[in-house]
Amino acid sequence: MTGCLLLVVVGLLFWAAVSFLLGSSLRSSGSGLLGSGIRKEGVGVIEIRGVIASADQIVARLSEFRQQDNIRAIVLRIDSPGGAVGASQELFTEVKRTNAVKPVVVSMGSVAASGGLYAALGAEKIIANPGSLTGSIGVIIKFANLEELFDKIGYRSETIKSGELKDIGASGRPMLPAERAMLQEMIDGVHDQFVTAVVKSRGLPEAAVRAFADGRIFPGSKALELGLIDGLGNLNDAAMAAAELAGMEPGVMPRLIYPPRRDLSLLTLLVGSRAEMRLTPPIHITPVLAYEWTITP
Repeated sequence: MTGCLLLVVVGLLFWAAVSFLLGSSLRSSGSGLLGSGIRKEGVGVIEIRGVIASADQIVARLSEFRQQDNIRAIVLRIDSPGGAVGASQELFTEVKRTNAVKPVVVSMGSVAASGGLYAALGAEKIIANPGSLTGSIGVIIKFANLEELFDKIGYRSETIKSGELKDIGASGRPMLPAERAMLQEMIDGVHDQFVTAVVKSRGLPEAAVRAFADGRIFPGSKALELGLIDGLGNLNDAAMAAAELAGMEPGVMPRLIYPPRRDLSLLTLLVGSRAEMRLTPPIHITPVLAYEWTITP
């Protein structure tokens, strides 16, 4: 028994040592440190992938890159169908704040729609692939109507509320006309916020924007025609454009600097990283107001 315990302790100590060495190596390679301790200049790359449930991690990374002198410009690589309205607006504000300090260029991946597009609007320049899906300028909120299911299983709920609209969207009954009207008014107001952001950021006439701000999606080639993006190209094209805006050598691929990867330690392997946990969209018990291109029920 004692021998087994000793083996476990020795194994843990060995793993901790390896984790420390690997973590140090990853941090160094991610932050662009050279063996001499001199930080080489380049273009920072921050990725937004998946549904935007929280802006905290990306906002923190933008703030860090904004303060690093060796990062002359930033490429925001977006591959997202959008997400929560508040989080998308937070990203837009922080991208715009960062762009006032150093150039930010967006590179759209396969999808950069709705809230993904909203976040991109704060950048100096937006570049997409000809087939990148973008657009979906609109707002959505969904409620589950489980009335028939509840009837089948004999489920009943009793609600005591302080006001007529307090249980708006309750799943055990149809939505009332007054509830639908209130939600539609809210949706229209938040949609206007999106349209205004497009108009001001892209310098487009409001009437022209409203003509295609009905939730439709389109490829990057069409987005260029509409004035939603500035050019066609991939991540490297966006990096070179960002470098040129920062006054670096034009036409030359700059060094790309990614955020440092998380520490590879036994503790993080066992309990996970708090930052990574924030990337996982929560299971929403209540409906979420979303700038999101979605086809799920």
